[in-house]
Amino acid sequence: MSNVLKKLADNSRTAIDDGIYDISEQLPNSGMDLAELIKNNKHASLITEVKFASPSLGEIRKVSDPVSIAKAMVRGGAVGLSVLTQPHMFNGSPKYFMEVRQQVKVPMLMKDIIVDKIQIDAAKKIGADYMLLIQSLFDMGHLKEIDEFIAYGHKNGLKVLVEAHTGSEFANSLKTDADIVGINNRNLDTLEIDINTTKKILENQKKSKITLSESGISSPDDIKFLKKCGADAFLIGSSIMKSNNIEETVRGLVNAV
Repeated sequence: MSNVLKKLADNSRTAIDDGIYDISEQLPNSGMDLAELIKNNKHASLITEVKFASPSLGEIRKVSDPVSIAKAMVRGGAVGLSVLTQPHMFNGSPKYFMEVRQQVKVPMLMKDIIVDKIQIDAAKKIGADYMLLIQSLFDMGHLKEIDEFIAYGHKNGLKVLVEAHTGSEFANSLKTDADIVGINNRNLDTLEIDINTTKKILENQKKSKITLSESGISSPDDIKFLKKCGADAFLIGSSIMKSNNIEETVRGLVNAV
């Protein structure tokens, strides 16, 4: 496993030990089907991300009101939201997720590095529609069978996004009961981004699930390119969070298709 990925997994264990996922509330999820929203959308389907920092960029935006950011994203046409709940290296928090959940009625993904069912329990409590699993964590023998985590999520009313970076990871993700699969254009070994990752994988594999392209997407041309490659939807964080006008930036990307 890469040092970066190991660090991310270790950070999650630290956050668990720190009680970050000890949630007392129980919020409802959106009750909406993200997959159907993507299938029926005439424009580009964006899942936009509330993310204040990342391992590759450091601070992306000063921590500010996540609700106003999320509302601007939805006004711009995002079909779903991803909110970081990992405090270490991402400046995220379950608290931010809950604040957005209470104010915004779209499907929401709890974005975190899930290594324990405690985090899945938290995802349910904070009103997440989706949880994220990173295929490479399981393929490299770092965690138990991914099927067990997916089944536990489904049992708790959560849908699951499984994220891959390589062709073999993508093939493995398609074999799972994931509801949506994602292709991360970022290499977690090096943190380098190449949006041709999506192209290369979809050229060589027949996708059988709704597929997101993630990372490195910043322009309408990127959206058009990735759509042509076969991506059904797009998870975009940093380029939107760096924008001075989040609503207009999202709208421009949505209207690329």
